[in-house]
Amino acid sequence: MTSIAFYGSSLLSSYWNGAATYYRGMLRALAGHGYDITFYEPDVHDRGANRDMEVPDWARVVVWEGTHDALRCVAAEAGKADIVVKASGVGYEDDMILDEVMKAARPGALRLFWDVDAPATLAEMQADPDSPLRAALPDLDMVLTYGGGDPVVQAYTALGARTCVPIYNACDPDTHHPVPAEARFAGDLGFLGNRLPDREARVEEFFFGPARMLPDMRFLIGGSGWDHVPRNVTRLGHVGTRDHNAFNRSPRMVLNIARDSMAATGFSPATRVFEAAGAGACLITDYWEGIEQFLEPGEEVLVARSGAEVAQLLREIRPEQAEAIGQAARKRILAGHTYDKRAEQVDALFRAHMAKETA
Repeated sequence: MTSIAFYGSSLLSSYWNGAATYYRGMLRALAGHGYDITFYEPDVHDRGANRDMEVPDWARVVVWEGTHDALRCVAAEAGKADIVVKASGVGYEDDMILDEVMKAARPGALRLFWDVDAPATLAEMQADPDSPLRAALPDLDMVLTYGGGDPVVQAYTALGARTCVPIYNACDPDTHHPVPAEARFAGDLGFLGNRLPDREARVEEFFFGPARMLPDMRFLIGGSGWDHVPRNVTRLGHVGTRDHNAFNRSPRMVLNIARDSMAATGFSPATRVFEAAGAGACLITDYWEGIEQFLEPGEEVLVARSGAEVAQLLREIRPEQAEAIGQAARKRILAGHTYDKRAEQVDALFRAHMAKETA
């Protein structure tokens, strides 16, 4: 059985960890293809105190203290694996983790960087010629990214990556599926997302703006950091993954807002898109290039280019129309965008590389 040592932010907690859904869906599906997975996550940023998942039966999880000694100890275990993965955004000494695990990897092991925030990572490397990741790229076997399409592939290749392949977000239908609506999440429009510098202005435009335009409608916002909101907006704080299905099913519509870098790059659908579609929610998203590759605008998703357009959709779309759009989205996602299908793609990449190494 091929073993994977995966060094990421957290598998067990989604707290300040937007990649949790992606990791869970992707690694569970890879385990189904016969991979023996060990996930190494540091106990930082209160993630350990905010777990929303038990250790699964499809991966081992090693939680390590946020110290240099513990880092070196878990990095040394990379030497036992056939495939060594360093993900972006671990949240503690990312450059040191990359250096230590790749040094520990045994000769012949597949060594890769898995970028779950490619537009932001690329911007940092392009601004810093001395970036440790940038220096390491030519020595890595491949880069996999959360999304980004050709612009991300071209940018990574220009910086020295041997191979770069986007592995898009997807839906795990066992995790994200329709459930009964809950009164605590009832409303006209819901949005989930932590307050981040490169998201704040777009949330003001696409969510708070429409809330002010439609004072008689009810809006809900989940996520950390939202302190001052219009009077018709209910602050929910952190919403754990176990409540995401109910959150997506209860309001008339839910909203996806791309972060600045992802909107600019395009071809970067957030996990929220697939979570919402999997639950059969009627999704409004801000515009980004490539959306039709995943959902058909007007039929499977509603697209708004401004806060005023979000408000107009809220005025026009009746509950029965919203339900029909949500069901069409779920059908499309289950047909072509599940983590099982993404795992088939990754498995083929791994097998092709390992066959080339042994040829």
